[in-house]
Parts: sequence; structure tokens; C-alpha cells
Amino acid sequence: MLSLAFLEIPEVPIDEPVFVFTLAIAAFLIGPLVIKRLGQPGIVGIVLLGAALGPGGTGLVDHGDAIILLGEVGLIYLLFTVGLELDLRGFAEDPEGAAIFGLTSFFAPLIVGTAAGVLILDLSIWASLLLAAVFASHTLLAYPIVNQYGITQNPAVTAVFGGILFTDTLALIILAIVVGAIDGGLTLVLFVEIFVSLGILFAGTWFVAPPIARWFFQNFSEESYFEFLLVATVFFAAASLAELLDIAPILGAFVAGIALNRLIPEGGTLRTRIEFVGNALFIPFFLIHVGMLVDFGVILDGPATLQIAATIIVVMISMKYVAAWTVSRIQGYDENERGVIFGLSTGQAAAALAITLIGFEEGLFTEAVLNAVVLMLLVTAVVSPWLTERAGQRLALGKDVEFGGGAAMDPRILLPLSHNAELQRRLLEFAFVLKGEERDEPVHLLTVIRPNTGGNTEETVAATQEELEGLTEVGNEAEVPVDAETRINHNPASGIVQGSIEVQANLIMMGWDASRSVSQRMFGSVIDQVLATTRLPVLVARLGHPINTTRRIFVVVPSGVDHHEGFFETVHLVKKLADRLGVRLTVFVVEDEPSEYEERFGLVEPEASTEFHGLSGWGDVLPTLSEAAEPDDLIAVLSSRPGEIGWHNELRDVPGRLAELPPESFVILHPRVGDPEYDRQFLRFD
Repeated sequence: MLSLAFLEIPEVPIDEPVFVFTLAIAAFLIGPLVIKRLGQPGIVGIVLLGAALGPGGTGLVDHGDAIILLGEVGLIYLLFTVGLELDLRGFAEDPEGAAIFGLTSFFAPLIVGTAAGVLILDLSIWASLLLAAVFASHTLLAYPIVNQYGITQNPAVTAVFGGILFTDTLALIILAIVVGAIDGGLTLVLFVEIFVSLGILFAGTWFVAPPIARWFFQNFSEESYFEFLLVATVFFAAASLAELLDIAPILGAFVAGIALNRLIPEGGTLRTRIEFVGNALFIPFFLIHVGMLVDFGVILDGPATLQIAATIIVVMISMKYVAAWTVSRIQGYDENERGVIFGLSTGQAAAALAITLIGFEEGLFTEAVLNAVVLMLLVTAVVSPWLTERAGQRLALGKDVEFGGGAAMDPRILLPLSHNAELQRRLLEFAFVLKGEERDEPVHLLTVIRPNTGGNTEETVAATQEELEGLTEVGNEAEVPVDAETRINHNPASGIVQGSIEVQANLIMMGWDASRSVSQRMFGSVIDQVLATTRLPVLVARLGHPINTTRRIFVVVPSGVDHHEGFFETVHLVKKLADRLGVRLTVFVVEDEPSEYEERFGLVEPEASTEFHGLSGWGDVLPTLSEAAEPDDLIAVLSSRPGEIGWHNELRDVPGRLAELPPESFVILHPRVGDPEYDRQFLRFD
């Protein structure tokens, strides 16, 4: 230290942990804020600041062990989130389209890129192959654009999403082969070892991690931060297993992300916490680590870096276009769909950075190659959103169908709660899943307390408000606004209905504990009174397991309910739930023609993988569900209110009978009454 009176100024390069951490956190804040004003992704700003602070720039910060360690952790975290964000449902619905696009968009750049590396850049065959694998994969930098235009369900777009499963996995397998080859030579034994190791990694992760996570979520859901620690343990254990098998640890993290994909749905508290911790801390440390490897002197020292960058950019963009054109011809996509495919597939970030860094550390890539890849990232950060914006806008304007949106995307949910804390959290997580991605409208929590003649009402209100505040914090963690209110009313049902009017709710969710009143109506006095009083759709749920551990959804559709004025809104809720959870719908149509309901379900957004079966009578419903459903399944029943279109007297006993089945989880959906025009917003119009 240089002493200046009472002030000690650290020497340059700075290596004291506190100062290094402070500068890194400041870079995480300033870099994205500045670069986003220039229209570029925030990750670019962090990489550039890392380059400026590191040895290749100003040399202000030492690229020491702390940055390297956290950078490695961030790299593993990054590849886990890539696997977590893959659209497995889209892949399952159109595996052929995803496979055609994924294989074409990977092997075209790989073959041409390898040849260019050897013939133009004078690289070794292994360095050329690995460099080609870097840009043969793709990252969905422009995803927010297609999401904004509402074209994420377009077959061409879902093919790109599913294609990542092929491109990223193949790129990481190429990495494993190349690293193994330079360490021990390319032999038959090497290939056997790699594929046996891959088999152990995939089987061990896919067959071990999900059951453990499912059991943990079901038994420890009240300790939410433990869920995050369990997930972190799983993907770091998978990364460790990969390293023990002499495979890149990032492949283990990627496989773990795929394995846990459906157990961590988008919009839930756990998913939000994972994204927050990763985006705020670990992944930025990886980006600043990469930035510190950049040497501006190498870029300015001669044409080598620019030549490499120009070569890989030209090959990557031209081959991605060839792949988009080829797939469009095979699948019959139009010009706008081809443009969106091309724009989305040119984005490079996560896998490209990860593979490049490992190649550099293995001695395959020089500093010039590393810097060239960073320049490629800067170019694709501009090109990918620009291409996608142009084609996506034309595709959205030219769509044959249109979705009404509005409350369908972001419903105002009123959630009356009682005293059971565990079920309260499960119901709240259920509400989060049903929320739209915008999440502008809050979930309204309400507890209605009967006045206590013994004089303890104030104490009850205080205790209830404290309990609701805890649930409000859960909403903050999930980044969903939650409003909580406690009110006093001699008639709880009246208080609930009045509350729904005051907050202008368009959906009431209620939990049921499977106990019924002596009146032997459907649920009991409070829920039955709410159903009789409100015209809003009412979703009554009994959740025997956390909603995110659901494997399948079975839907029971009574005959005639399709003529109910709130039918399409109710179908939308079911399909939205399946879409957010990434699970399949099995619809049982009672005493009616399944093909007619298949057509009506197809009119409603979003898309969901669905199969339809007919049941001859109500006597077949419970035996069929008992045989088909398992403990982690969810049963949904579309039930009109008594006396309405689609009502059957057998529905009165359905809730009690469902409570006896193995799933122990079901929802009864009661459609909206008296507003047929409202139902039209959930339809797609030709």
C-alpha cells in the first residue's frame, strides 16, 4: 500500500478482494445501463468493462484467483439456465421441425467453418472444428422481440426454440471430443469413453435429479430458500459428475437444466430466484472474467484478429441463412418465417462464450481467436435483433389468426385465504403460474374474519395481517405484485364477493380442504355461497402437491358445457396452465363427441399438447381417473353452476369423490356467467 496520511491507496493492479469485488459489482451495474442505451444487450457492456479493467486494457484490476473462481462458477450457472430455459414442450409438439432445423443449422456452419479455419485461417483441424462449433450453436438474444409480437407459438419459431436442444448439445459434445483428442489422441477408445461417459451423465442426471427434486419440493415447499439450495446442489453435482467423467462441467450443468426444466416453471418463485441470483451475480462474474481475457493490444497489433473475426462472422451468417432457407423449403415456411428463423439463429452468447473460454484455456485458441469471438458477439448482438425485428413485425402483421389478449394475458386474481400456511403458499404459486408474463396486475390476497364476540377480533386481525405480509414477500421474490387485505364481515362469502368487485377481479381462486357442511352442497357454505353470488369465474383448488411438480393434467368435460357462455375462457385457463407447466392435457369428454371438443379447444390460445377420449357416462369418470391418474397428476373439471347450461347432478358429488383419488390434487373450474362477449377475447379468429 502507498501511504497518504490516514488514506491507504491500493497499488495497481488491484488484487485486494474487497476492492476487486466493489469494482466488479459497479461494472455489473454500469455496463448494462450504458450499453442498453445504445441498443445492445447488457452482457456486452459487462464484457467490455471487464476488458477495460483487465490486464489487456487499463490493467486496473488483477485477473486473479477470485475472478477466475467466480467466473467458472458463473459459467456453470449460465449453462444450467440455458438448459432450464429450453422450450421442451415446443420440442415435444414438433420434434421433426426442431430436429431438422437444429441439425441443419449446426452442421452447415460446422462443416464450412471447419474448412475455413483450416484453409483460410491456417488453424489446426481441432482448433478449426472447435471454433466452428462455437458459432454453430445459437443463443436466443432476440427472444424478447418474438415474445413482444406474440409469435412464439408459430411453428417456425418453436422449431428454433427446440433446435437449441440439438445445437447446444452437439456443440458441447464436439467440445468433449476435441478436448479428449488433444489430451490423448483420436482413437476408437476415446469415442467409446466419451459416449459411455455421456450415457452415464445423461442417465444419472435425468433419472436421479428429477425424483429427488420432486420429493424435496413436495416435502419442504414451506422453506423456499431450501428449494434454491437444492437446485444449486443438483446442477453443481451434475457438473462435478461431468468433470469426474472427464467431460466439460458445463455439459453436466446443461443436462441438469434440461432435467429440472419442467419442475421449475416460468413465473414461479423458484424460477425467479434462480434468474435473479444468476443475472445479478454469478453470470456477470463469468462475463467480466471473459472480458479480462480480451487484449486490446492484440486487436490493434495487426490484422490477425480482424481477419479471424471477419471469417467467422461471414461463415456464420451465410451458413445460418442457408440453414434457414433449407428448413423453410422442407417445412413449407413463408418468407417472414424464414426471416425470423434466420434472425433468431444468428444470436451468439452463452454457449459460444463458454466453448471459446475452454478452448483458450486448453491452448487451442490464441488471444487473437478469443478477441475475434468477442467481436463476433458484438456484431451478432446488433444483427440478430435487427433481423428478427424486421421479419417478426411482418410475420405478426400477416398472421391468419389473432388472439384477443387483455385480461387473458394478465388476469386480476382474487385469492381468499384461510389459516393453512402451506396450502396458502401452494395456492399463491398456482396464481403466479396463471399470471401473464407482463405481471402488471397484482394478485389480491383477502382474508375475511368474522367478528369475535369474545373481544379478540383485533388480535386475530393483527395475526392475519402478519401472515399475509409473509405471503406478500413471496410475491416480491417472484416479481409478481401482491396486494393483501384483511376485512371483517359476519358473512365471509359476502366479504369475498364485495372484495372481488372492489378490486375489479376477473378470476376468483379458492382453496378447499375437502370438508363439507351439513347442507351437503358441493363444497361447503362459504364456497357455495360465493358461487351462488358472483358471476365471475371461480376456480376451486385442492392441491395435494406443489403445482410445479405436476406431471400431467386430466380434464373432465361434461356434455353441453361447450355451449356455456364462459366455456372458452375456462378452456384458456386450463391450456395456459398446461403451457406454463410444460405438461400434456388428456381430455375426457362425458356423454358427447370428443372430436367436437377437439375443434373447440383448438380455437383457444395458447397451444397445448392435447389428446381427447370419450366416456359413455358418469359412471366411467371416477374409475377411469383412478386407473390413469398418479399422485403427481392434476385433475381439472369444467363445471357449470347448478341450473346452468352444462350442469349435471353428478357434478355435485365430484369434488368429494376426487378427494379420495391418488392425485389428491384437483381444480373445479366454474365458468363466467352473463357476459358472452367477454368470452370472445380468448378465441383466435380467421
